[in-house]
Parts: sequence; C-alpha cells; structure tokens
Amino acid sequence: LFQILEYSSKIVIYESHLQNLTLRVEFMENSDISFTELDFELVKVEIQELEILISQLKGSLNGSNVIIEQLFVKIHNMSLTINHLEKLDKNNVLIIRREIIALRKQLKECEEARNQTKPTPTQPPIIYGSCDHGPLLNISEPFIVQLNWRGFAYKAGAWGIDPAPIPPKKDLYWQAPLKDGRYMDYYRQYGSFDDLLLYKNPKDHLLSYNNLAQGSGMVVYKNNLYYNLMNSRNIHKVDIDTNGIVLTKELPGAAFNNRFSYSGTPWQDIDLAVDESGLWAIYATEESTGNIVISKLNETTLSVEKTWVTGQYKPAASNAFIVCGVLYATKTITTRQEEIFYMYDTKTNQDTKISIPFKKVMEYLHGVNYNPPDHKLYVYNDGYLITYDLSFYPKNTNS
Repeated sequence: LFQILEYSSKIVIYESHLQNLTLRVEFMENSDISFTELDFELVKVEIQELEILISQLKGSLNGSNVIIEQLFVKIHNMSLTINHLEKLDKNNVLIIRREIIALRKQLKECEEARNQTKPTPTQPPIIYGSCDHGPLLNISEPFIVQLNWRGFAYKAGAWGIDPAPIPPKKDLYWQAPLKDGRYMDYYRQYGSFDDLLLYKNPKDHLLSYNNLAQGSGMVVYKNNLYYNLMNSRNIHKVDIDTNGIVLTKELPGAAFNNRFSYSGTPWQDIDLAVDESGLWAIYATEESTGNIVISKLNETTLSVEKTWVTGQYKPAASNAFIVCGVLYATKTITTRQEEIFYMYDTKTNQDTKISIPFKKVMEYLHGVNYNPPDHKLYVYNDGYLITYDLSFYPKNTNS
C-alpha cells in the first residue's frame, strides 16, 4: 500500500508532464517551423524518463493495471512519433546542419594546414582601459541610444558614463541637457544602461541659481560631476549622490562666456575630459591667441599639474576629446559628416594633421566624452544620445 501511494503521487506529477509533452509533440507535428536537433533531444530525454517510471510502476505492482498500461502505450506512441518527425525534419534542416558542420571542420583543417606552411604575425589584443596601443585608427558608424529625456528643444548638452564609479556603484550613466543652449539647471543619473534605455529609476538633481553649469563641457568621474560655472572661469566639483558642491577652483587664464568656444557649439569655452590617466581641461586663453590649451588637472584639488599649448585654433574645431594623453579635434565637413582632423600628443609635444571622417545623425556635435573602459565616444548630437566605437593602431605602429 505504501508503494502504491508513493507511485500514485508520482503518476499525478508525470501525467501533467505527459500533457505538456503531448502539446509540444502535437505542435512540432503540425507546425511549419523546422526544429533544431536540441529540440528533439530534449523531448527524447523527457520521454525516456517517463518510460523508466512506467517500468518501475509495472514491476512494483506485480500485475496488470489499466492506467499504467494506457500511460505506457501513450509514451511508446509518442516516442515513435518523435523519431518519425526527426527523420522527416521539414526542409531537412538537420541534414543540412550536419553537412555544414562537416564542411566547417574541413575548412578549419585547411586553414590550420595553411597556417603551418605560411605563418602570419598576429597582434596582441587591445586591452580596454589601457594605453597599450597606437594612435586612433578609425571610428565606427553612430549608434543612436535615444533622445535626451527633456525632449527635442534641448539640442545642446552632454551625456556619458562614469569610467570609474566608486563602489557599491557598478555603473553610473548621466545626462545633462542645456536650457536655452547655454546653461544646465537639471541633470539626471541612472544606475544601469537598461534603466537609461527604459527611463527607469532616474535620479534627478536641480542646481541652485548660483551654481548653474555653462556649456556642454561637463563630465562625470569617480561619482563627481565637473563643469564650468556660469559666467566665470571656475570649475565646479559636485558630488553626484548628494548634489553638494565639493570644491570650486579657478582655471588660470581660461577664456569664458563664449570667447573661444568651438565652432557651432557656443558657450563651451572650458571643455572637461577624462582619459586613462584622469581629468583634463581643454580651453583657450588670450595669451594663446585662441589656440587650444590642454591642462592636466588633479581631480581632488582641481589644481593644474601641467599645461600644453597647441597650434590649433579652438574656434576652428567643432569639438575635442583626449585618449591616453593625446588630444583629438573634430571639424564639420557637411551637415551629416564630421572629421577628426588634428591630434596633439602631450607625451611628445607634437601635433599632427590627420583625416578620419565619420558620420553623424544631426548637424552639431555638442558634448563629446571618451570612456576608457570601453573605447567609446558618448556624443550629444543635437539632443540625441549616440555612441561611437574607436579603434586604434597596434602599439609602435605609425601608419
């Protein structure tokens, strides 16, 4: 009696399994969809489990049982049906797949044989977040993420990801649209890329009137927002969690209030940037006669550690970013095409004219922020949030 009760409970469970299997087999039998080998194998395994249970039941009851015999017949018929379906396999997909696997194996053997006779040099993979590579080689097609959360009217601004968020944060995405194309009063952060895409769990911050940001040159680094304070050459450091001012520091000699902004993007006189080594400022001074000046900043104190004066007139560029201590400047070609045309290496103090054209979604590039961990540019393009993938020459290669 104990065994009968035990197996009766199992029968109830496996009857539900059997009903599900019946529906799956009927669907496979009637559907025009061709199924993979894995689909057949999974069903076969479940049928085998049912066959084992039925055998156990038949052996333990030591006699005939109508319910058990009916279940056994159903399972046996289902097994035959599956084998028949697999042999038919609409469109002979399984046969084709097996032939493809065989061909791939032969191709791999041919490639291995060729590589043994004609070895080719290989370059080590580029490690994200490191500078174990040469100068910029190419830039990808633009990938449109979404329109900024405040809408079409907010054409100027910046966005990006914190390249070094402080734990427990894993990711920190941010958006900073500009009101009237000049100043930032609100900014928003998200804890993941999925949240940003779905507009979920946003954390909005309102800046006070005396602490408004000016221009699209802001950046987030180690949970702090850095930006040019409105109507000044000061840089503000704001804790992005508390929205509290951590520090304010003047950038010596920096022009401001649209004196030497980028072409097509007004008010971006002081452009803050982050690369593998930390925080930078891109700006111009009266002493540099409007040419781009680069300063390495201490992210804790905002003091200038070292400064370089380039030979590139800042208003002739449409924007700029820094990778591994190398400044890259862009310029407008047409309303839908831009070009990275200039680079300045702070390690060698050399500037070089280059030509790397790339497409854009809208006419004007505003904030352009480089993120070392993924080698992407996060670009605010007339209100749209877009990204580009960057690729680089191998190390010690000049062309």
